[in-house]
Amino acid sequence: METDPSTAAELARSVRDGRLDPVDVTKRALHGIAAADRVVGAFRRVRAEEALAEAAEVRDRADLATLPLAGVPVAVKDVTDIAGERASWGSERESPVAKADGEIARRLRRAGAVLVGITRVPELCAWPMSDGPDGVARNPWNPAYTAGGSSGGSAAAVAAGLVPVAHGTDGLGSVRLPSAMCGLVGIKPGAGVIAEPGEAGWFGMSSHGAMATTVTDAALLLSVLAERPDLAELEDPSPLKIALSTTQPTKVPIPRPLAAAVGTTGELLARVGHHLTEATPRYGVEPIVGISTRWFAGPAQQVRDWDRGVLQRRTRPLVRAGAVLNALHLIRPGTKRRWIARAEEFFAEHDVLVTPMLATLPPKAGPWHQRSWLANASPSLRVAAFAGLWNLAGFPALTVPAARHPSGLPIGVQLVAAPGGEARLLGLAAQLERLNPWPRLP
Repeated sequence: METDPSTAAELARSVRDGRLDPVDVTKRALHGIAAADRVVGAFRRVRAEEALAEAAEVRDRADLATLPLAGVPVAVKDVTDIAGERASWGSERESPVAKADGEIARRLRRAGAVLVGITRVPELCAWPMSDGPDGVARNPWNPAYTAGGSSGGSAAAVAAGLVPVAHGTDGLGSVRLPSAMCGLVGIKPGAGVIAEPGEAGWFGMSSHGAMATTVTDAALLLSVLAERPDLAELEDPSPLKIALSTTQPTKVPIPRPLAAAVGTTGELLARVGHHLTEATPRYGVEPIVGISTRWFAGPAQQVRDWDRGVLQRRTRPLVRAGAVLNALHLIRPGTKRRWIARAEEFFAEHDVLVTPMLATLPPKAGPWHQRSWLANASPSLRVAAFAGLWNLAGFPALTVPAARHPSGLPIGVQLVAAPGGEARLLGLAAQLERLNPWPRLP
């Protein structure tokens, strides 16, 4: 049974049982944010008054004893419609105030969560460094490094202990990359698992996801976002056929400590009966081009009616190129279909793929928004090499902490499965958590 009072699972249990008052829980969270966020820069906006009012409403709910996230302080990414708030997407554009909660906020509130703040993102969520004119999201393990992106503020908030869980979105690794950088569990479910009205962003590549310090909490939040209570029930998988690969799609060598974490993970999994082999999917060049073009074209599609003069220096060239791609109809569905066929071919022989999560160390923290597109693109493409192809395929993928780099930063590994494999990935991650418990910041 979960006993850590700082986890979402135990906080919710204590609120349901009447051992904790959700207002007191929220006050403690807000106090922690006030004390620490000036360093980590996790939040664009802290909803202090609103959160306390919401916590009081949770305390008075007739269904309190059944709420999976009863009184749990949750951070939400700055792409989420919350009644009375604006989702800025990291831009200085004066975005409209939402008249009603969007689907994600509704699901969190129905589950009893208290929305304490809106987390920092890079403009249009296009970069793995979350900064802007109003602040920089820094890695709580070492503030000289970025917390990642685009869900970097969410990762910083959880890693610093400001909230136990946070919502993120993942279009090219935006949940998994910052989770790996900040020593968290981060899961991007398969396409359609967290269903919303309309097409998912970035031509179907983007998905909502969950970020937490424990597998139990990540599974709990995912179950709420997906409206799938079964996903919160962790079970050890039967012996699996697991492929280990440290070969990145672009074939560029990766730092030895990042590769070594995959080997160590394999040794742990073999110890509990899984069958290990070394194997790499047939990545090829075409899907790499496919995710690259969507990286340009997705943001351009989003801002087609904006005044582009408000965009940051690094974002304007991305959007200009994306507009050309969209005008020429160069986002071809065949690219995705052919990559899915290759991925299915691989997973016909293997149950899970284990790779490094990052292909390089995280970039240093700083005002990346003031730099050119090229200065941002180079470290972005290098660090994210293992992430984006699983967005294109729509396959579930998860990162867990696996080791520590000599710099002190966490090292994460990525677990990937075929569609429908979310429970399998979570169960496998829970095994790794027991075999190799990872530290959390005090």
